[in-house]
Amino acid sequence: MSLLQAILMGIIQGLTEFLPVSSSGHLAIFKNVFHVNTDMKMTFDIMLHVGTLIAVFIIYWADIKKMVVEAVRILIDCCANLKILINNTFSGEDEKYRRIVSGSYRKFVVLVLVSTIPTGIIGFLGKDLVEKAGENMLIIGVCLLITACLLMIADRTVSGKKTPKNITYTNALGIGVAQGIATLPGISRSGTTITACLLSGFDKRFAVKYSFIMSIPAILGAAVLDIKDIAAESLSKAEILNYAAGMIAAAVVGFLCIKFVLVLVRNRKFKYFGIYCILMGLLAILYHFGLFS
Repeated sequence: MSLLQAILMGIIQGLTEFLPVSSSGHLAIFKNVFHVNTDMKMTFDIMLHVGTLIAVFIIYWADIKKMVVEAVRILIDCCANLKILINNTFSGEDEKYRRIVSGSYRKFVVLVLVSTIPTGIIGFLGKDLVEKAGENMLIIGVCLLITACLLMIADRTVSGKKTPKNITYTNALGIGVAQGIATLPGISRSGTTITACLLSGFDKRFAVKYSFIMSIPAILGAAVLDIKDIAAESLSKAEILNYAAGMIAAAVVGFLCIKFVLVLVRNRKFKYFGIYCILMGLLAILYHFGLFS
């Protein structure tokens, strides 16, 4: 993989991870059409996702910092409650337990954790299927058409008013399932999860925030599962430079795109990306049947 190809793929990742058009689908199309050599694809794909995670951390740093603090406090309170349980059981006392979910950010943390569970299960069980699907332009094309339908639905969904205190764990579970399904190349993760949030009655701005922040544990979890494969790969200095360039490109472009998506959702402009996904989906299907070869 050349430096130019790495940067181009980083730009594609940054654009399509946050714009509702499927980063995995576009990267798969790019690889298939231009026959990009991705022998080290596992490391490179993860570095591209790390690049987009950097963008999420920069945009939502204040929220993420508060969530990390509350996550630590939740852990401390859980340990304290365990101690109280043991003490009450053996001493006959009736000491009150600490309340675990209190405040918006604690609820936010728990909601993201609930969403991550189905995403992780689907991602783990469907890993081989997703990799094979990325090599089939017909599947990619059909998935892009599904994304287009979801975006049209999102534009026609009336904005709700739900913030963490009003969101149910059932809502979070459903959104996690949607994110798991969106691992298929061609189905937009951001488009799918934002649509699921809006259908669940989320406030528009919070729907975008929830969609992007809930991607953090999903991407980090996938990276942890692939560590053993990454460790087996050996990279030259040139490859490390190319991969780093791709990651930086993904981070810079991703930062700009998050800002843009906030405007898109607020002004109901997803339909234009829906039209784009229809065109890309049809082109991918036509390419599969050899009409462009």
